[in-house]
Amino acid sequence: MDYLLIALKLVASLGILNVWILRRDKPTDYRGQAAQTLRDEFAVYGLSSLVYVVVGVVKVALALALLVSLWLPGVAQPAAILLGALMVVALGMHLKAKDPAIKSAPALAMLAMCLGIALL
Repeated sequence: MDYLLIALKLVASLGILNVWILRRDKPTDYRGQAAQTLRDEFAVYGLSSLVYVVVGVVKVALALALLVSLWLPGVAQPAAILLGALMVVALGMHLKAKDPAIKSAPALAMLAMCLGIALL
């Protein structure tokens, strides 16, 4: 069980850091509608630049909290719950934009990992 929890924390945190730091300005098949960058995706959903910045800072902070939780386990559950809540909102944004289901797959996978972390 410990190895599963460690794996979930690593995959979830490194996945968020990858998207928000390394790939934020790169196109992927999972961006909403025809957005090419994360900033474009937020615009597609009708969200402001301020929301983009706040969400980015919060997601990166929560991803770092999940990494810290490898040494301080008490940090994991609150970070996973908050990150999971953001994933629920992301799923709602994909629905709002009438995106094909495949575009919601990363948010759904991240939600599942967050639930696993919060419950283990």
